[in-house]
Amino acid sequence: GDNNWNDIVSWTVNCTIQAEESGVTAANVDEMLGSDDPTIQNLLGVTGDLGQAMGLNNDFCYQVISQVGNYGEIYDRNLGPDTPFNLARGLNEQYYNGGLLYAPPFR
Repeated sequence: GDNNWNDIVSWTVNCTIQAEESGVTAANVDEMLGSDDPTIQNLLGVTGDLGQAMGLNNDFCYQVISQVGNYGEIYDRNLGPDTPFNLARGLNEQYYNGGLLYAPPFR
C-alpha cells in the first residue's frame, strides 16, 4: 500500500477531530490563526511541519477546516439532526463526551 497516502488520509481525519475538540470551526478558523494555544497553532500550520513531512503545505488542516468544517460540522451536515438520517452522534462523539473520537497530538 501507499503509506504516505494513508498518513494523509489519517491526519486529515485527525484534523477535523482535533479542530472540534479545540473549538475551531469553519466560521472561526481565520480568527483562530492568531491563537496563542500551541495545539491550535500546530493544527492550523502556524507552527510545526506535519504537512511538509507528508508532502503537503503545512496549512493543510486550515484548508480542510475552512472548506468543510470540523468533525462535528461534517457529521451534522451529512448525518445529523437536520438531515433525513437524523442520527445521534453516539460513538462518533468526542472521547470526553462518551464517544470514541480522539486525535493524537499534532507535532
